[in-house]
Amino acid sequence: MRIALDVMGGDHAPQSPLDGAIEAVRAMPEIEVVLVGPEALIREELAKRADAPAFDIVHASEVIGMDEHPAQAVRSKKDATMVVGMKLLKDGKADAFVSAGNTGGMLAAGIFNVGRIRGVKRPALGSRLPTRHPMFLLDLGANADVRPDYLQQFALMGSLYAERVLGVRNPRVGLLSNGEEEGKGNETVQEAFGLIQQLPINFGGNAEGRDIWNGRFNVIVTDGFTGNIVLKSAEGMGRMIRDMLKETFKSDPLSMLSGALFMPFGYKKIKKMMDPDEIGAAPLLGLNGAVLVAHGSSSPYAIHNAIRTASEVVKSNFIGMVEEALAATKENE
Repeated sequence: MRIALDVMGGDHAPQSPLDGAIEAVRAMPEIEVVLVGPEALIREELAKRADAPAFDIVHASEVIGMDEHPAQAVRSKKDATMVVGMKLLKDGKADAFVSAGNTGGMLAAGIFNVGRIRGVKRPALGSRLPTRHPMFLLDLGANADVRPDYLQQFALMGSLYAERVLGVRNPRVGLLSNGEEEGKGNETVQEAFGLIQQLPINFGGNAEGRDIWNGRFNVIVTDGFTGNIVLKSAEGMGRMIRDMLKETFKSDPLSMLSGALFMPFGYKKIKKMMDPDEIGAAPLLGLNGAVLVAHGSSSPYAIHNAIRTASEVVKSNFIGMVEEALAATKENE
């Protein structure tokens, strides 16, 4: 399996992507990572790592920055790492593509080069959230405005991803709303409710905000504007909880003593569960290829996990399953 990696993506490029790639191939020798970026720079950085394994390098001379307009940058920068990586995927020279770069750029480069799965109206960005129970949320920002039929497709793709990639048996899907009753929500949500009911999935109805965390659902569907706010709020809450625990343990001698007993077990377990680096990357569902977007501040460990997740998406045959499910849904309309 060959996974292409954007070496210039993220705040800590090229160091974090390169170190993450090295970690990944050591942990998963069955995976070959193809490095995409300025060849001279990549070779210079690899030379600093005496024990670095050999990598295939595909030269790309340009980078799409975080502050650039995604579609314009993709059209004008033909040799950008994202564009070159997507072309490798399209041409069958890579089985997946991972980047910690501009999310909008990844979406635009994916649509222009890889295209959408047949029948998909809009790709959606989804991610497993750091909860006790498997919980996959989409959309996280690919579509700020949605139609009811988009949400219907998001529900189908999210259900398949939870089952095929996350290993959740018969995942329960919810539609994010301001109340659990069927009539709750705006017009888009109310119409989407009826459309999702028609799908051959385990639809549990409307999900309230608290249901994201309590294990009631395995998949929750919403528009990208709302989903992105939920995601950023979760990240901030996680940092706040970690900081509060540290402050509590250090506040007085008794807390320090109890903390010394608790920290090696409970705190580390909580920290690991809430660490976004454990998740690694968010898949762009609906593109005709395995495309994953890692966090802009990804550490080498996060890149390692992003590559692992990409390999799991490829092994699951998720793309083929979505196409089959959409075709079956269309036949039953």
